[in-house]
Amino acid sequence: SDEHIYAIGECALWDNKIYGLVAPGYDMARIAAKHILAEETHSFAGADMSTKLKLMGVDVASVGDAHAMTPNSLSYFYADEDALVYKKIVVDADRTKLLGAVLVGCAKEYNDLLQMMLNGIALPDAPESLIMPGFADSGAKAGGSGVDLLPDSATICSCNNVSKADICQAICDGSTSLGALKKCTKAATACGGCAPLVTQVLKSELQRQGVTVNNHVCEHFPYSRQEIYHLVRVNEIKTFDDLIQQHGHGLGCDICKPMTANILASCWNDFVLEPSHAGLQDSNDYYLGNIQKDGSYSVVPRMAGGEVTPDGLIAVGQIAKKYNLYTKITGGQRVDLFGAQIHQLPFIWEELNAAGFESGHAYGKSLRTVKSCVGSTWCRYGVDDSVGLAIELENRYKGLRSPHKLKMAVSGCTRECAEAQGKDVGVIATEKGWNLYVCGNGGMKPRHAELLASDLDTHTLIRYIDRFFMFYIQTADRLQRTSVWRDNMEGGLDYLKSVIVDDSLGLAEELESRMSHVIGTYQDEWRTAVENPEIRKRFQTYINATAAAQADPHIQFTHVRDQIRPLNDAERAKDRIPMVEA
Repeated sequence: SDEHIYAIGECALWDNKIYGLVAPGYDMARIAAKHILAEETHSFAGADMSTKLKLMGVDVASVGDAHAMTPNSLSYFYADEDALVYKKIVVDADRTKLLGAVLVGCAKEYNDLLQMMLNGIALPDAPESLIMPGFADSGAKAGGSGVDLLPDSATICSCNNVSKADICQAICDGSTSLGALKKCTKAATACGGCAPLVTQVLKSELQRQGVTVNNHVCEHFPYSRQEIYHLVRVNEIKTFDDLIQQHGHGLGCDICKPMTANILASCWNDFVLEPSHAGLQDSNDYYLGNIQKDGSYSVVPRMAGGEVTPDGLIAVGQIAKKYNLYTKITGGQRVDLFGAQIHQLPFIWEELNAAGFESGHAYGKSLRTVKSCVGSTWCRYGVDDSVGLAIELENRYKGLRSPHKLKMAVSGCTRECAEAQGKDVGVIATEKGWNLYVCGNGGMKPRHAELLASDLDTHTLIRYIDRFFMFYIQTADRLQRTSVWRDNMEGGLDYLKSVIVDDSLGLAEELESRMSHVIGTYQDEWRTAVENPEIRKRFQTYINATAAAQADPHIQFTHVRDQIRPLNDAERAKDRIPMVEA
């Protein structure tokens, strides 16, 4: 009621209406900002209430005048009681314009119908064909409702007010993927409902330009990562040499070799340092450790769920003290040991193995950690045993190789102390079971995970995670995190739910079987390495030198806060011979 106060958002009251939708709230914000900056004077004049619900298991959409309030309007209905599907469209008296629609049980036609209504696209001679089975899937655009016939002014993303012209211009400027378009235009980054339509515009515009997008992994393979994965699976290819001989050419490179090593490990789970695989690995996997800025390596023993016994903690401390290693608690709830030289790695891991620790795989594109809060065991707010489940999940998926690193977390209640909604897979306890979240991440571009399924029992939860991981491994691009994979997935979360939960592709049994193979063939890579004399030799700095002479003299430390740290550039410069002009 105060003219000097702006109210904006989903819950703001305008003309006795509360919209409850993202798009009107964004529109209010834009207008309010321009008023404050004195850039324009027009006011908010209402918004389209069309929407598609994004609730678990509820496929419902509403477009325009869904209740046929327009005088003399006509309605067409379709109902399938067996499939629990109901559809209705509302047209004007002349049967030339779409006024509204209701879709229950199946909302595939939503984007097409919305664009027809918003842009006044002429109806086909038989309007009822728009809601008959097969219309959305067949691509039948009777009367011309395809994206090619949408005007440039058509709003594709109503949440962020992105037009078809904006998207086409971004494509012309070089944004030739869904992910790139999201970053450039912000389309499909709010509710995500327009992602399929954005994809259609992208494909149409690229085809119009005659652009062929090459998704080959490198010059040695005329295939994408997904296609190479299928070649390895279907043909049961076990080595890079066989793969490049049968399906590639040349000798390979630092792109296709590590990628193939990763795929082979995901499929067959052989030891990564076997003679046929070792030469494919990057520097971290080659030495089973993360190389640091000074050339030393870090050592990260697995502490499943963040749980460690006092004796285990003491053992780690004693080993760190013996080898003069810097120690730090990581964000993944385990202890990281820094400053190990290559020749020390087998000896350090031999002692860690003897103390009951396994490789934490901090060096690989694989599962890192499953973070947990203390859960119902100790916390008065906890509703389930988050630590127990986290340990079970970490021990189940440890060693699993994937296109990129994987992080998980389990929270014992909705207070979310384990930050499960910022992980590739997150689990939160409820009064009825477990909620499963997927495709989140932190890092440079944080992304909130999305709810895939609710109130699951533990057995069903694990089956869904098995399917999710293996489907990601099968279909993701090289070095693609689950969040980016999800953002580029046509159909978005709805499609992912249909595959993982509803088994729409009939892959569930196969995906679970593949995961079972990986679990059944697990081996602690460091234990295998230290017990094999030939493998241990690769960690010798000099073949003929004594143990005392193996140390790299260029790796030097000083001390800070009672621990070592590498020398910085200024400190190293003191020992360098100065350059003088002759």
